Amino acid sequence: MEEEKKKRSETSSKENKETNKGEEQSVPFFGWLVKNVILAVIFFAVLIVGTNIFLNWRTRHGQTVEVPDFTNMNAREAEYNAGVEGLRVEVTDSVYVKKMGRGLVFSQSPKPGAKVKKNRKVRLVINSVQPKKVHMPNVVGLSMRQANSELVSKGLRLGKLIYVKDIATNNVMRQLYNNREISPGKQVESGSKIDLVVGLNPENDKTYIPDVRGLKYQRAIDVLHESSLNVGKVTFDKKVKTYADSLDAVVVKQTPEPPKKDERSKPVKMGKDVSLELSDGSISK
Repeated sequence: MEEEKKKRSETSSKENKETNKGEEQSVPFFGWLVKNVILAVIFFAVLIVGTNIFLNWRTRHGQTVEVPDFTNMNAREAEYNAGVEGLRVEVTDSVYVKKMGRGLVFSQSPKPGAKVKKNRKVRLVINSVQPKKVHMPNVVGLSMRQANSELVSKGLRLGKLIYVKDIATNNVMRQLYNNREISPGKQVESGSKIDLVVGLNPENDKTYIPDVRGLKYQRAIDVLHESSLNVGKVTFDKKVKTYADSLDAVVVKQTPEPPKKDERSKPVKMGKDVSLELSDGSISK
């Protein structure tokens, strides 16, 4: 009996030792696992913070510069001035503007004064060194409006409307370039002005003065031509310094003035000159 109790006691003691041994082995494993999880969390946290710091440094986060005005500079001057501000420039397109210096910057994007990050690329449109040639279309026999649309489609502009007595009002009778008649198919520089000799029937020779105040320069010219009127003297204020500025300028005054809201429009003879004063700021009508 005593021997049996002794055996049971030894067996129980052996089992307890094995259990304790297993627990002792599991504790280090659990501690190792927790330790590695914590280290992994710290590693990824450091990685994220470090990446953000690097990206902020790389992109100069929060640091902006004001885009200079590159208009009327040549490409080399624009590149130098851009580099001073930590910017880059790229010529992406060209136009041909007869009144502007060849090879000079016509427009840019972003516009002057815009706030951008350093190393930003500014896209430039320059005035072509070589004028583009286009073929003169035949607009004789068309209405004045049809002729204008045809000229615009060929890269030309309507100049002066010269009215002469005829049975059909606004019928194009002749097309002129530099005060000389120009034949269809002849090459001229893109952007050239073409004057039109158009008919005027005495029984249908009246039009009305439109209100072009607040309109941009070219749009104001188009509206006057659509009303069978000519553009008279054009003046710009001191704020308009370049040809590109003139394209963005708006009409602040016109002569003759349009009728007021409570006044009745008075008819004027077709072909009358309307003088314009323009500024770089708009006005409310």
